[in-house]
Amino acid sequence: MVKACRPSTQIPGSEADVPFFEYRARNAQGQPVNGRLEAASRDTLASQLMRDGITPLAIEPVANFAKIDLGRWFGVTRVSAEELVMFTRQMHTITKTGIPLISAIRGLASSMQHYLMKQALEDVADELETGMELSAAMGLHPDVFDDLFIGIVSVGESSGRLEEAFDQLSEYLLRDMETSKRIKSALRYPGFVMAALALAIVVINIWVVPAFADMFARFDTQLPLPTRILLGTSEIFVNYWPYMLTLLIAGTFAVRRFLQTPQGKTLWGRLKLHLPVVGDLINRGSMARYSRSFALMMSSGVPLPHALGLCAKVIDNPYLGEKIEAIKMGIERGESLLHTHSNSEMFTPLVLQMIDVGEKSGSVDVLLREVAEFYEREVDYDLKSLSDKIEPIMIVIMAGFVLILALGIFLPMWSMYSVQA
Repeated sequence: MVKACRPSTQIPGSEADVPFFEYRARNAQGQPVNGRLEAASRDTLASQLMRDGITPLAIEPVANFAKIDLGRWFGVTRVSAEELVMFTRQMHTITKTGIPLISAIRGLASSMQHYLMKQALEDVADELETGMELSAAMGLHPDVFDDLFIGIVSVGESSGRLEEAFDQLSEYLLRDMETSKRIKSALRYPGFVMAALALAIVVINIWVVPAFADMFARFDTQLPLPTRILLGTSEIFVNYWPYMLTLLIAGTFAVRRFLQTPQGKTLWGRLKLHLPVVGDLINRGSMARYSRSFALMMSSGVPLPHALGLCAKVIDNPYLGEKIEAIKMGIERGESLLHTHSNSEMFTPLVLQMIDVGEKSGSVDVLLREVAEFYEREVDYDLKSLSDKIEPIMIVIMAGFVLILALGIFLPMWSMYSVQA
């Protein structure tokens, strides 16, 4: 019989701890049974449960304190792109070499560091043991595997080319991850500059300008306009900073809540494409992602309307997602790819010509890959020249701030010097 769980007298987290396992199972009547028991190994516990007429569904070792995933407790539940790329590469190797899928996935789960990914793979293995297909089992975890991922795996299963599906997913995720990283890296510099400038404005208005204000108050003359503006701004910061801080926090919270709504996401998606300097870069990055994901699904055999529907869901811009949905509806009405893509006003004439050639030659997936590479090359070029475009703007902004500060402080001093002279 299975030994009941009892408190361990050994040091928590040590290697000598008695192994305990949490399990989910069903009894002979089909009712769910959960518990925590002691056993030598997972297989031993499974055998003992089955001898007692209990069918185990999932058996998890109780984590030692040293192995607790801190991300789980601090709310960091998103699986990174790097982990998904590594997982798809491992699955490509597993399916290519013919390793039994269930045991292989359990082995991958045991090596995963991220709690959510680990739990998802354990559940996938459990569902596979019940006879569920791999794509359906992965579909139970949309927080780990998105619609595109599930769609490609499903097509790979039905066509008997699962290893090719994971290979394509690996390449797609890797390219998508690299493009996203390059864009974020390029936007990091102006973000830091603007944050430093905002901090400097707060410090100067609260601590620096008031020191000069006491000196200017002794001047028996009207202060210049830049000085009055500077003193008025400083007075607002000094006297009303609690209200300003409250308004900033409330405004930030309200904006974040609004951007989580469908209308807010669509509005922000549209505004991002019209931001100065970086808007066009973001647009081309999104187009590269759409073209590559569409090409991936076309080459995998996903039906055209379904492929477009998946692209609308996985693209990182809800505004563009609505345009892709319009393309899908046009295809369902019998319109051509060229006509629907032209009406979307998302693509340049050169890209539309490539789509037209691909549609006429029956090689849309090949031409879409060319479109994706075309956009990715443009993104790479824009990223290399982005700093050259942003630096002059940053210099002008900082120079304007310094000029206002200098005029506001030094003009009264020059006036006083002129009077004394």
